[in-house]
Amino acid sequence: MKSDSKQILKQLGLGKSIAQICKDQNITSSQFDSWWKSETKSRLPLTDGNKLLLKNGSAQIYRDKWGVPHIHGSNTESLFFAYGYAMAQDRLWQMDYFKRRALGRLSEILGTSEVEQDTVSKTVGLETIAENEINSLPEETLVKLSAFSEGINSLIQESDLLPIEFDILDYKPEKWTPKDSIAILAEFRWYLTGRLPVIAIPEYAKRVLQNENLYQEFIAGEAESETIVPKGYYQPDLNAGNNNGGVISEPNEGQGSNNWVINASKSQNNAPMVASDPHIAFTSPNCWYEAHFSGAGFNTAGAGYVGFPGIIFGRNESIAWGVTNNICAQRDLYKETPDENNPNMFLYDGKWEKSQTKQISIKVKNSNDHVINLITTRNGPIVDHLLPEPLKNLGPVSLKWVGFQFSDELTCLLDLNKSKTCKEGIKSLENWEVPTWSFVIGDNKGDICYQSTGNIPIRNNWNRRFRDGSDPESSWQTSIPKKYMPSIYNPSEGYARSANNRLAPEDYPYPLSGVWNSGYRALRIRQMLELKSNFTREDFAKMQLDVTSMRAVEVLPHLIKSLEFSSDPKISDATNHLKSWNAEMSTDSVAASIFEIFFATWCELVAAERFEKKSVPLISQAISGLSVKLLKDDQHGWFEKDTRQNTIIEAMHSTISKLTDQIGPNMAEWYWGKIHKINLPHKLSTIGDLGKLLDTGGDPVSGNGITVCNTGYDPNYLASIGANWRHNADLSETPSGIWASDSCGQSGHPGSPHYGDQLSDWISGNHHFLPLDLEQVKLEANSKLQLTSK
Repeated sequence: MKSDSKQILKQLGLGKSIAQICKDQNITSSQFDSWWKSETKSRLPLTDGNKLLLKNGSAQIYRDKWGVPHIHGSNTESLFFAYGYAMAQDRLWQMDYFKRRALGRLSEILGTSEVEQDTVSKTVGLETIAENEINSLPEETLVKLSAFSEGINSLIQESDLLPIEFDILDYKPEKWTPKDSIAILAEFRWYLTGRLPVIAIPEYAKRVLQNENLYQEFIAGEAESETIVPKGYYQPDLNAGNNNGGVISEPNEGQGSNNWVINASKSQNNAPMVASDPHIAFTSPNCWYEAHFSGAGFNTAGAGYVGFPGIIFGRNESIAWGVTNNICAQRDLYKETPDENNPNMFLYDGKWEKSQTKQISIKVKNSNDHVINLITTRNGPIVDHLLPEPLKNLGPVSLKWVGFQFSDELTCLLDLNKSKTCKEGIKSLENWEVPTWSFVIGDNKGDICYQSTGNIPIRNNWNRRFRDGSDPESSWQTSIPKKYMPSIYNPSEGYARSANNRLAPEDYPYPLSGVWNSGYRALRIRQMLELKSNFTREDFAKMQLDVTSMRAVEVLPHLIKSLEFSSDPKISDATNHLKSWNAEMSTDSVAASIFEIFFATWCELVAAERFEKKSVPLISQAISGLSVKLLKDDQHGWFEKDTRQNTIIEAMHSTISKLTDQIGPNMAEWYWGKIHKINLPHKLSTIGDLGKLLDTGGDPVSGNGITVCNTGYDPNYLASIGANWRHNADLSETPSGIWASDSCGQSGHPGSPHYGDQLSDWISGNHHFLPLDLEQVKLEANSKLQLTSK
């Protein structure tokens, strides 16, 4: 090599191709591959041996054959120090990336491509939220978080060779602080609750359509009656009206989760069982961090989020739990009225009020600083610039978010991790504020429950659109009392489940103000749970792989009827495939490809009927409920010239053309798996050839964004978001533990054997076992790192 390794890595980070580097260094591509393999392996952390790192006590980090850490500490400080140390060993660069994303500092290392993301973080003020929260955390939580941070810093200080991304981007990590972990948690809350287009799109549609019937059709959802909490588990209020919210329409949902719990009467082993799988973007590595930590009152295994301690999905010796996002509205957008002569003055209650203004600078690598002029009204920051086109010109609009208030989910989470019964688990969640989540819990005493959590504001005259920032009546009144949040304890059905669907029927006595995903996944889970009464862990694993499209089940008869009007032989062939289809989104299904591309195309044409061309890509992502209705009939005249039938045929012609271009002219070869492959990009994959070196995936996968086996896709039909981690737990199992499956692997080091090694098992539905018993952990460990006092 003419240059040293750090120089070559830096060139890769600047976007130079592998071919050009080989030419410059006068080496072959195979020599480059050997160098890369050696360079990445040299960065792997020490997982065997002894280290003098602790102030007091001792800790051990055992790793199983998947590289998953089983962390044991003799006291609180040593346990959480080792937790932070182990996470940093595996994911230090990812942790630094998440921290920078939360603090609005990605542009410092990645340049202009991240200015938009940094602008979001700076506008919402995630760093300020973290600073305020750190100052109000309970002492016992701060002790744990401080020890966790010390473990991370110990790894940073001792590392001669940091994760390879640091050299690729030519920078070093800064000292980790507890604030950094809380900032990551705050950004995670925002990711799950922000969703500003969900408000702005209905506002835009209302203005464009100017017809109440058409607007009501536009905001229609799918499987809206499928609720988490059914009638009979609350005292109904017949005057509740529409304040309880509705179902959002998306042709390809993805951001969500599934969970369910059954009691002993439905379990073959006569004990509760829990299953859960979160749906977030597929990446290399995953955003979840699998771990087992024990000592100081803990013995908990499962997955948490990278950057802070605690298990979000998992179990201990007494209870198991799963989580989904229940998507009740914890933010509003307010249409503000500025003074024409002074744009920093805004109307409120008949008077002009001065806003707060501030300039924020974002440092940008290899460019000038990007300056944001932030205006904040009594309702919150002006956020027009955060909305996608064509929604930026609807304002000015300000943001009010529950996340601006103090919230302490970390304490709640760690208390849940130690809970011994369902009732203790529910109590641990009492102070949970953001986001609104749906927990299912089962305990080894035989109890099961469902509990929704979070702070849901009560509004006057809630709707899905902008609120009037000048009207005091539009302000938040109070919040739903925590004891009246939807819940079920030991349901008579023997199970509870949630899948981001409607929380409760419209007569629920408190305004839930939700905008939920379709009820298709929840409907399918309910169907499967009602099929039998002797479920095993293997049954749960099969359920998590279910790929039945309930949307297809609903609309296929209507679609086939419409297509039979066509005399085109290609459409007839496509129709025959649909007629013989079982509605499963399997990789070997031709009909799955035809239906899925047809429906996405149909949504685009439905949007194009009423909206201008530039808005169709966005609107078509929010119109699936209406699109389903229009495959059946057109009661309110969405199509102005009775062109519904012709448009269905047009959509199928377009579908056939698209599949011919993507796969070829032979319809018999249009397998879903040929275009629907899992894509697991690294955060640096768009720079030069780094995707070739850092990305994983490329395998065909079944499912889509509305199947239980969740694999939502991007515009190219590559699976980009979905069930990126799965688990199930049987509370009768001895020795106790949890069964888990990661869509990627435990390590963030591309030279590690655990970088992407779980993908094939994840696709097949296989799980690995994380035991809670320390002696079994020791017996099965592949390595042991002993941490002792200095």
